[in-house]
Amino acid sequence: MTPAARLSAAIEVLADIDTRRRPAADALKDWGLSHRFAGSGDRAAIAGLLYDALRRKASSAFIMRDDTPRAVLLGMLRRERKLDLAAIASLADGSRFAPPPLTDTERARLEAASLDSASLDGAPPWVAGDYPEWLDPNFAKTFGDERVEEGAALASRAPLDLRVNTLNATRDAALAELAELSPAPTRWSPLGLRIALAADARSPAIHAEPAFIKGRIEIQDEGSQLAAIMADARPGQQVIDLCAGAGGKTLALAAAMENKGQLFATDDDKRRLAPIHERLERAGVRNVQVRTPRGASDVLADLAGHADLVLIDAPCTGTGSWRRNPDAKWRVRPGALDQRIKDQSELLDRAAALVKPGGRIAYVTCSVLAAENGEQVRGFLERHPEFAVVPPTETTAVLGERAFLFRRAVLTMDEGILMTPRRTDTDGFFVSVLRKS
Repeated sequence: MTPAARLSAAIEVLADIDTRRRPAADALKDWGLSHRFAGSGDRAAIAGLLYDALRRKASSAFIMRDDTPRAVLLGMLRRERKLDLAAIASLADGSRFAPPPLTDTERARLEAASLDSASLDGAPPWVAGDYPEWLDPNFAKTFGDERVEEGAALASRAPLDLRVNTLNATRDAALAELAELSPAPTRWSPLGLRIALAADARSPAIHAEPAFIKGRIEIQDEGSQLAAIMADARPGQQVIDLCAGAGGKTLALAAAMENKGQLFATDDDKRRLAPIHERLERAGVRNVQVRTPRGASDVLADLAGHADLVLIDAPCTGTGSWRRNPDAKWRVRPGALDQRIKDQSELLDRAAALVKPGGRIAYVTCSVLAAENGEQVRGFLERHPEFAVVPPTETTAVLGERAFLFRRAVLTMDEGILMTPRRTDTDGFFVSVLRKS
C-alpha cells in the first residue's frame, strides 16, 4: 500500500470507531480481515496513524476546527508527525486510493498551525492536554496548573519495557542476549530494559525471543516494575496478590522473594487468571499458589490475619496507561469511575482482614485521579485507624542510590507517590504502602 492509501485506511478505521464506539484493536482487526491484501507493514503503519490520531484527537480537531475523522488525521500529521503542508498535500491528493485533495480551508488551517504550542492558543486545558472534558476537574485536583503538560505527556507514545527475571537471568546478560533490539537499561528500575519504538515501527516479536521463551524476560512497564519493587516482598514471607490477573506483578513478587516463602495469587475474575499458570512455569516460579475463585466461597479465608504483605493492583480507570491505550481515554465514562471507586474500597477492606499486625498493604493503581488514589487511601484510614501510611522516604528506600532522585521526580503526597510519563517517563502509577499497627 502507498502512504496515501494507508492514510485513507486510517481515516476509515477511525470513522468506524466513532460510529460504533468500539476499541481500536477490534476495529483494526476487522479492517485487516476485510482487506487481506494489506501486509503486516501496512497494518502496522495504519495502526500507527490511528493511534497517533487518538492520542492527539482533541488538539488535532482544534487546529482544524473540525472533529471529523479526516480532520483529526490531517491535524495529527501536522501536530504529531510534524509534516509540512506540502507533505500532507502529497498524501491527500485525490489519486487512486488516496484521500480527496485538501480544500482551501484545510490548507489554510494546516498552514496556520505552527509546530509548537502556539497552535493551541485559546484552547481549554482538556483540548491542549488531549483528555476528555469531563475529567478536567479531576486533572486539576491532581496536577493544578500543570495538567495540560501532564495530559500531553500521557498522550505521547510509550516505549517497550521489559523486566529481567532475576530467578534465572541478570540484566547484563539480557542486554547482551537482546543486543539486536538495542535495549537500554531503564532509568529507575534496576530490573528493566527499554526499547524505543518509532511511530511506524512494528513492535518486536518479543514472544518469539529465546530470552522470553526461556523465562528470562517479561514485558512490563517500568512504572509497574517499580510498584512491585516498592511493595518490598521478601524471601520467606507470606504474601497475597489480591488482583493478580494475568500475573505480571505476581512474577515480579516471586522473583523478589527468590522463590522462598508463600505467594498466593487470586483475582475476582477467574478468566483473568487463566494465563498465569503458563507464565509461572516459564519463569521458573515455585512458591506461588493460585487460588481460583469458586462461587461465593472465600478462597483466602484460611489466610486471615496471617499475611506479611497484601498487594492490591487495583482495578481502575486506567488513566495512567493512556500512552498504551489511547482509545481508552475517549471511551471512559463517569459511571466507570464510580464503579471502580466502589471496587477499590471493597478490596482495601478485604485486604485489611488478611494482614497480620506489623504487616503491610501495597495499594497500587494505574490511575492519576485523586478519587482513586489519595482520596481512596484517606477513606480507608478513616475506616481502619489501625493502619498508617508508610512514609514515601521509607517506601522508596528500596531503590537504593536511585531513591533520592526518584523522590524528586515523582509527585509526593501524604498518602503515597504518583509516577507519570512527564515526571518519570513511565506509565502513570500511584503507590501507597499502609502498615498495620
